[in-house]
Amino acid sequence: MAQPYPITPSLIVYFTDGATFGYGNFIIGDPKNGIIGTNTMASSSTGDRIVDVSSQCVKATLSGGYNLLQGEFQAATATFRIVDPNGDWNPSNTASPYYGYLTPNRKIRFTANYGGTGYFLFSGYITAYNYSYPKNQEIGYVDLVCTDAFRLMALAGITTVSGTSAGETTGQRIGKILDQVSFPSSMRAIATGSTTVQADPATLRTSLAAIQNCSFSEQGAFYIDGAGNATFLSRATVESAAAATPTTFANNGTGIGYFDFKPAFDDKLIINQATITRVGGTAQSASNSASVSKYFPHSVNYDNLVVQTDADALNIARAYVATRAETTLRIDSLTLDLTTPDYAAGIVAALDFDYFSNVRFINVGQDGSTIDKTLQVVGIAHDITPNSWKTTFTLSEPLVDAFIIGSSTAGIIGVSAMTY
Repeated sequence: MAQPYPITPSLIVYFTDGATFGYGNFIIGDPKNGIIGTNTMASSSTGDRIVDVSSQCVKATLSGGYNLLQGEFQAATATFRIVDPNGDWNPSNTASPYYGYLTPNRKIRFTANYGGTGYFLFSGYITAYNYSYPKNQEIGYVDLVCTDAFRLMALAGITTVSGTSAGETTGQRIGKILDQVSFPSSMRAIATGSTTVQADPATLRTSLAAIQNCSFSEQGAFYIDGAGNATFLSRATVESAAAATPTTFANNGTGIGYFDFKPAFDDKLIINQATITRVGGTAQSASNSASVSKYFPHSVNYDNLVVQTDADALNIARAYVATRAETTLRIDSLTLDLTTPDYAAGIVAALDFDYFSNVRFINVGQDGSTIDKTLQVVGIAHDITPNSWKTTFTLSEPLVDAFIIGSSTAGIIGVSAMTY
């Protein structure tokens, strides 16, 4: 029986050492490893221990994105359920073709092909093999629990970062932190950044914490993309993303249809007081008195930032409050059902959107009232079985407010804030 969506998913497990996803061997259906004339055929039946388990995968859940309450991107995670009629995924089965290879932190990649285009949806590392042998079911299965490279960085402790000096940009410093933990240079997309940092504090912390300190100091974004690349966006890039033409989703026929949405109207994302302190500096505070009077104090404190000056710290505090002092009706999430007939535009959006993609959301209620908001994607989740595929976008107002000349949404004097 044909699946009810015109997408070909692919799940590849790399039983190889190291952090990189090898691009040498030819793997049918893989958007990078399946290019005739570019990739080479594998030298053995196991493809140098690179195996395609797509036909055995009966369920996949993937999620990742920005935590609006904590103010940072978090690790993308995934779980893949593999049916195992032969016990191949039993690490004690000496007859298994994977015997000796079933260890934690093996690489795994999930892709989707639609209309001749391949999309990376998750590239990460297996952290656990959860086996199940149901009593009333003949076929056992294993859930491969996975996370992206944030886990590797969170486990790698550092003190001094080699080759650093005061006056480097945030992107330069992030690059040297990645060098310190030997993260592959071929798996990086690191912007220069516009904020300079002080000398490395040489304190004991994880490499992930050190990188996120730089990212917050920039008011940029650091995350692992679907291909597994460590990605750092500058503040200017994050700000300018709000000016891009949005993709419209609507229930009145004026845009791509959607399956569900979740509205919210509360105060949980309000920040009207912020105190920011750099390493060796004096606490810098910003406050919006009108917001405090209306909603009562909602405060955050961030310390030990690596920005060079107190003026930099004050700018961050001001920008944080300027973006978060008010609240309106939010659209927390938008869900698409990729089994919807004639849904080409929705499928492309579900597979191609990245963080900071712009969405115009329109909902006309049964009473005739209309919600019309332009938002950004800050989280993406997929819930997939052979019979269903639902994609949910977490949405937010722009994370960093800026005045962008010529933009219909971010170029309104008196509404958008000037960037620093």
